Amino acid sequence: MRYSILFTAVLTALALSACERETVIAPVPAVNVVPVPGPAGPTGATGATGAQAEKGDTGATGATGATGYTGATGAEGVQGESGKGGSTVVIVPADK
Repeated sequence: MRYSILFTAVLTALALSACERETVIAPVPAVNVVPVPGPAGPTGATGATGAQAEKGDTGATGATGATGYTGATGAEGVQGESGKGGSTVVIVPADK
């Protein structure tokens, strides 16, 4: 029994190797040629200066500003000196 397993294994290996297998040749895919860019060429000439632009329209007049702030009332003036006696003369203008 010891040799029968070994004999069967060798016989199976020989039987399987004796079969002729068909040779398959894989088709070679077509090679796509990709062009490689070359070095950069020389710099081109400077372009001509553009035409002068037309002057735009004058803008509209702005709105009138708001009325300013009314100033604060001034401080009270200094009290004048009292009269030194004598009489006061009042001149009344003439009626027309």
